[in-house]
Amino acid sequence: QVQLVESGGGLVQAGGSLRLSCAASGRTFSTYGTAWFRQAPGKEREFVATISSGGESTIYEVSVKGRFTISRDNAKNTVYLQMNGLTPEETAVYYCAAAASGLFYSALYSDSRGYDSWGRGTQVTVSS
Repeated sequence: QVQLVESGGGLVQAGGSLRLSCAASGRTFSTYGTAWFRQAPGKEREFVATISSGGESTIYEVSVKGRFTISRDNAKNTVYLQMNGLTPEETAVYYCAAAASGLFYSALYSDSRGYDSWGRGTQVTVSS
């Protein structure tokens, strides 16, 4: 497992942008696939995006494709989520998660149960 700490959340107006960061500890971070999930009040945690361990491949939830970009810098043990065109419906706590690299290439990449390392989350609030 790795330890994950998210940052970069905050309050933004509809249509605005935020960049989330997820700092990881551990020398093996580059062997982990990493993902972002979000959870709105009263709703289940949902998949947002994932990136392969080497950063060469990404997958997005349909509603964020074209607006969100996931990236990583393994030299800095950090994963990012650039979010543009935010809507009030995307108000949620955003979580970073990591799993063994093979999960990215399986059918379970969007299933939160497949990830064994989680951060505490960062709040994103989008005002209308």
